[in-house]
Amino acid sequence: MEKEKLAIHGGKPVRDSKIFYGRQWIDDDDVSAVAEVLKSDYLTCGPTVTALEKHLCEVTGAKYAVSVSNGTAALHCACIAAGLGEGDEVITTSLTFAASANCAVYVGATPVFADVDPETYNIDPDSIEAHITDKTKAVVAVDFTGQAVEHDRIRAICEKHNLIYIVDAAHAIGTKYKGQPEGSIGDMTCFSFHPVKTITSGEGGAITTNDPELYKKLHLASQHGIVRDPSEFKFGEGEGPWYYEMQTLGFNYRMTDFQAALLNSQLRKLQKFSDRRREIVKRYNEAFADVPEIIVQKEIPESETTRHLYIIQLDLDKLTCTRKEFFEAMSAENVQCQVHYVPVYYFPFYEEKGYKRGLCPNAEKIYEGIMSIPLYPKLTDAEVEDTIKAVKKIVDWYRK
Repeated sequence: MEKEKLAIHGGKPVRDSKIFYGRQWIDDDDVSAVAEVLKSDYLTCGPTVTALEKHLCEVTGAKYAVSVSNGTAALHCACIAAGLGEGDEVITTSLTFAASANCAVYVGATPVFADVDPETYNIDPDSIEAHITDKTKAVVAVDFTGQAVEHDRIRAICEKHNLIYIVDAAHAIGTKYKGQPEGSIGDMTCFSFHPVKTITSGEGGAITTNDPELYKKLHLASQHGIVRDPSEFKFGEGEGPWYYEMQTLGFNYRMTDFQAALLNSQLRKLQKFSDRRREIVKRYNEAFADVPEIIVQKEIPESETTRHLYIIQLDLDKLTCTRKEFFEAMSAENVQCQVHYVPVYYFPFYEEKGYKRGLCPNAEKIYEGIMSIPLYPKLTDAEVEDTIKAVKKIVDWYRK
C-alpha cells in the first residue's frame, strides 16, 4: 500500500486549520464572574481572594491555602517558608519547567537533580535517596504531566531524613493519590493556573498546607512580610487603626480579586474538565497501543490522574527521522505540538554553575524523543482523531 504523502513534502494536511497542544476554556460564567468583581469596590486584596482560598481548601482537602500571582511565586514562597538558604541542598527533577529548580536558587540554596522513572517520567524515589547528603533540607517532587508522584515512598524518605516535602503540583490540580486530592499530601503543595493548565486565572498560583506555622510564613512571604491583625503585632499595640507591621522581608505576590473570581468559576468546572481530559487520554492510549514506534507514558495505579499533558515518546531506533523532523511534520499537518521539557541543567545558567550533561540518564534519554500532542477539554472528538491520524501518518512515512 502506498504511503500517504506528508504535508511537509507537499501532501494534503490532515487538517485545514491549526490546533495547539493546550488551550484555555473560558465561558460566559467566567466572564460574568470577572465582570461582577470589576464593577465592585475591590479589584485586589478583597473578599473574592478570601473566598477562593476557602474554595481551594475544599477542593484539595488542605486546611490552609495562600493564593499568589503565579506558580513560580508559589514555589518561591514554599522555599522561604521552609527556611531554605545558603548551604542547603534541594532535590528535584530535571524533567520539569525551570521554576522547580530555580525556586531553590532564589533563596540561595543549591538544586540537586535526581533522575526519573523511565516509564512514568516522574522523579524516582531511589534516586532521591541516593542524592541525600548532610546538606539536603528539602525535596521538590513534580507531578509531571499531572500524574501523582509516589507520595508514600517520598514521604517516608523525607521523614527518615527530616526533610521538608514540597510538591510541585503545577500540572496536577484535580489529581488524587490513593483517593486523596493533591494539595493535602505534602508539607506544602504548589499549584499553577496558567492558561494551558486544567483551570486558569490567566496567571496565578497557590500554595496549600495543613501546617498552621507554615501557613503564617507563606502568607508573610507573599504579602511583603506585613501583618495587619493587631493580635500579631510585635511593637505597634495602641498605635491606631491605620497601623500595619512589616515583620520580615516578603514579596508582592498577591493575586487580584478579578483573577480570583475567574479561578473560582473555573474551579466549579474542574470535575467536568478532568473527566474530558481522561476521555481524551483513554482514546490516545487506545490509538497508540498498536504503534510500536510510539512509547506511551505509564501511570502508577495509585494515581487518579487529571492529565495536563499527553506526551508521546518516539522510539527513534524504529524511525528514519529525527524528533525535530517529526515535530515539524506534525506542524505541517496543522497539529502543533510542544516539548516538555528540556532538562533544566542543560541551560547555560546551570551549565555555568558547573552542572554537566549525564547527571540524569533516564531524563536525558526521554527528552530526546518526547513531544506533547494536543490535550485540553475543548478539544473535539474530531480534533482528537485528526491528531491521531497525523501521528500515525507520520510514523507510517518514517517507519523503518
